[in-house]
Amino acid sequence: MPSLNCESSLSVMILAGGRSVRMGQDKAAMQIGGIPLIRRIYDVVANCHYHSTVLTNSIYVVTPWANRYQPILPISCHFIPEQQPHQGPLQGFAQGLSHITATWVFLLACDLPNLSVPIVQNWIAGLEDLPPQSIAYLPRNFDKGWEPLCGFYRRTCLDSLREYLSAGGKSFQGWLATHSVTELEIADRQWLLNCNTPADLQQVITDR
Repeated sequence: MPSLNCESSLSVMILAGGRSVRMGQDKAAMQIGGIPLIRRIYDVVANCHYHSTVLTNSIYVVTPWANRYQPILPISCHFIPEQQPHQGPLQGFAQGLSHITATWVFLLACDLPNLSVPIVQNWIAGLEDLPPQSIAYLPRNFDKGWEPLCGFYRRTCLDSLREYLSAGGKSFQGWLATHSVTELEIADRQWLLNCNTPADLQQVITDR
């Protein structure tokens, strides 16, 4: 499985292992305008670049259902089989991170319909100014804490993540609370909308 090995590089990891209980159907495969949600996200990040490298060949999907999404996504997409499904996104992230060697990993949920190339490209530009002690570059929800499934992580955080999980930790918030994180400022909170319920999906369709 190819990985980026240059001095400063960026890969993308999309988590698609949830059971979509609140939606009642697979969120990643739901279509908006005839395009599955996971393909929408793939197409956005595939058209972004870090330094002079386009991200098309650096996109990974962590899922227990690779056969379900392979017909939806281009052949350039790399799949990481989730060995322990339904253990939560933090476990999926840790497993995926062990397969990637890029300096930075852009972690995304599979149900973010409002992202666009200009938005993501602007976020990527912010990586150049982060202090070296920051393990992540994430949006913040002032009611709930960090927004961990739409942001950037240093690959070097894997050791501390494994230690946290080995000690019984399960939440992104608990893990991130012990580290330095830089806030990714968001101009419009709708960019982070997750399609978790049929009402969320209807809102997206109506807004378009």
